Amino acid sequence: MENKLFFSVIIPTYNRASFIEKTIYSVLNQTYPNFELIIIDDGSTDNTEDIVKSILDNRIRYYKTENGERAKARNFGAKVSKGDYVNFLDSDDMLLLNHLEEALKLISIHESAEIFHLNFDIRDEDEKILLKPKILNGDLNLQLVKKGNLLSSNGVFIRKDIAVLYPFNEDRALSASEDYELWLRLAARYKIYYSNTITSSILHHDLRSVLNFDKDVLIERLNLFIKYVFNDNIFSTMFGRYKSLMIAHTYSYIALHISLTGKNKFTSLHYLIKAFGTNYSVVYSKRFYAVIIKILTKF
Repeated sequence: MENKLFFSVIIPTYNRASFIEKTIYSVLNQTYPNFELIIIDDGSTDNTEDIVKSILDNRIRYYKTENGERAKARNFGAKVSKGDYVNFLDSDDMLLLNHLEEALKLISIHESAEIFHLNFDIRDEDEKILLKPKILNGDLNLQLVKKGNLLSSNGVFIRKDIAVLYPFNEDRALSASEDYELWLRLAARYKIYYSNTITSSILHHDLRSVLNFDKDVLIERLNLFIKYVFNDNIFSTMFGRYKSLMIAHTYSYIALHISLTGKNKFTSLHYLIKAFGTNYSVVYSKRFYAVIIKILTKF
């Protein structure tokens, strides 16, 4: 029965022609053979389509759509998927050979798990490991609320029926936080299982969207994130007591990312102070002191 499980790996992509070939082959080379690869080209204007269509493999299904951001592309992929589980892979990252095999092992332990996560590392373009993964332990649902987004979308598997029932939020202004918003909605409804086995890598490069942002857009997005999260009645009922902590961590996240640009140091300091004023316990986080160091080095 387990060996008959079928996976759908969904890659949303936009203008990642220089990365996507390597990403595709990391899927095709999996040791577990029962899968399909669904590529949703979110209106690319480069030669992404040519590269994808040059790879002749009947496991690949390619769709080109009008640009609607990652959430919409992922949701479309989930709807057309045929797998028992869906897995979302960013088009500039890669899977290790054991990704689907390890997923199968976890499913065999936790039968019919609605959602689970496999661990990941961060590498440079030469595949040198830059950052080893955090070792997860304890109640992951609660840690996602109290500590922030510990998951990589590359490592998340969602049962197909659940993925269709609870899609990503397609508000474009939320883009880049739509994954965490979904993990929290699911955490309020299902136990999130996990394995610390590394099965995927995030590729660190200068074009990563997390490194290229407008501060006003970032601030708007994270305020919107908090609004959506606590507009969910089930989440609010279960985790509402952590609202001030989540808001404080959101402010410290804004402060950190603004400080990393080397610009707008007073805006960064403003949000760090707001974080402390909202919930003083943020001073126990590494991020809080990282921001202070970044701000001081800019004076």
